[in-house]
Amino acid sequence: MQNFDSTIRVLLADDHPLVRDGIRSCLETYDHIDVVAEAVSGREALDKARQLNPDIVLMDINMPELNGLDATELFMKQLPDVKILILSMHDNREYISTAVRNGACGYVLKDVPSSEIVTAIEEVFRGGTYFSSGVSEILLAQSGDSSGGPLTAREQTVLLLLSEGHSNKHVARELDISVRTVETHRRNIKRKLNIGSTAGLTRYAIQNGLVSADDQS
Repeated sequence: MQNFDSTIRVLLADDHPLVRDGIRSCLETYDHIDVVAEAVSGREALDKARQLNPDIVLMDINMPELNGLDATELFMKQLPDVKILILSMHDNREYISTAVRNGACGYVLKDVPSSEIVTAIEEVFRGGTYFSSGVSEILLAQSGDSSGGPLTAREQTVLLLLSEGHSNKHVARELDISVRTVETHRRNIKRKLNIGSTAGLTRYAIQNGLVSADDQS
């Protein structure tokens, strides 16, 4: 785990007390994460965020008064410095795409290990994006064409890393494969998507909600 010079201030937004208690108990075992408040609705999350200025809101989707998707959109308009990480049981493409389109920096399914939630929080805090493996597969489910075929799971992962601006060497180190293998995956991805440049891959990823345009600036 990377050392953090500052504490990551997190606000939990979920209308289920047992879920909030479980997440808080998990996060409180990490010295660099501080759960500053809890909210039972998107509206309450906005109100408390204005008062407490958290770094990240860990946001559920189905909540009373204001759901997580609409709340995310309001956060981007009213509190753009607060990063939103969706934590949801819903794994359908429409929810995921809407969350990303509304400004969420990541989307994690509730059935992932608690350590992955922490990893997602850390990545989003550093200014990156994070999608749990099941979410990445859903976002990329429509990739590929009839001649090239669909992307494999490994090609999907490579595309996501490349679209975030990582080098072949970084991707190789991240996935514990050789640089030559990454280059092969890159060629196959371009062929299957009928995209000729790395910039084109990045545009594809942005258009399909894998990363935001701001991440590329």
